[in-house]
Amino acid sequence: MWIVLALALVVGLLLGLMGGGGSILMVPLLTYVAGLEPKQAIAGSLFVVGVTSLVSVLLHSRRGTVRWRTGLIFGAASMVGALLGGVVGGFLPGTLLLIAFAVMMLFTAWAMIRPKKKQPETAPAGEAPADAEPRRHPLWKILAEGVVVGFITGIVGAGGGFLVVPALVLLGGLPMSAAVGTSLLVIAMKSFAGLGGYLTSVTLPWDLLLWVTGVAVVGALIGVPLVKRVPEKALKKGFGWFVLAMGVVILVQELVGLLV
Repeated sequence: MWIVLALALVVGLLLGLMGGGGSILMVPLLTYVAGLEPKQAIAGSLFVVGVTSLVSVLLHSRRGTVRWRTGLIFGAASMVGALLGGVVGGFLPGTLLLIAFAVMMLFTAWAMIRPKKKQPETAPAGEAPADAEPRRHPLWKILAEGVVVGFITGIVGAGGGFLVVPALVLLGGLPMSAAVGTSLLVIAMKSFAGLGGYLTSVTLPWDLLLWVTGVAVVGALIGVPLVKRVPEKALKKGFGWFVLAMGVVILVQELVGLLV
């Protein structure tokens, strides 16, 4: 139980600091450490990650790092995409889904870690400086990105933080601190929607989940204030290296399983 709670603290810290990583750790935590059945672990993870993300969103909002318009629209579109992805994923072999999941993580990590070209010190005439407030993006672009990311995360069965953050940074043009806060809003929306579906057929051990959720929330309370203390470049690369490590572990495990 102490190991479960200690790892739950790490999950909350990652969600608060990086805007993702919780579902990647929470499902194996509840399955292999807490001993829950797979469906219980998935549904329980949705509850823990959903509540922790919601608390983190409120904390980020007080610091002005949540883009509500982008997050709500992106989140709604992602829920639609996730539903479609889940239907398609139900017809695909589990091993294939996990390999695709790992490969996606590697590409995402590369996009976050690779060095960017240096920008000029001064913006050309008529253009906003590099550190200016990001402009509002077209509605169709936010909807399209949300559906695509939701479909991908739905088909591989992940919470999607490791894809939502890069999408908001690389495609949506948000600074890393705002992408972290906004991604938590998207994760909370998708998590509670998924939980509602699971509760129609799965009974959860609420006593255990409430303890795990409480500790994860404490981790989020620690992680959120660190977002603006950690340099944006370091935060972005740290998230990328974390995703890379998790992707390598999953890919090696599944490939070895195919060969054995």
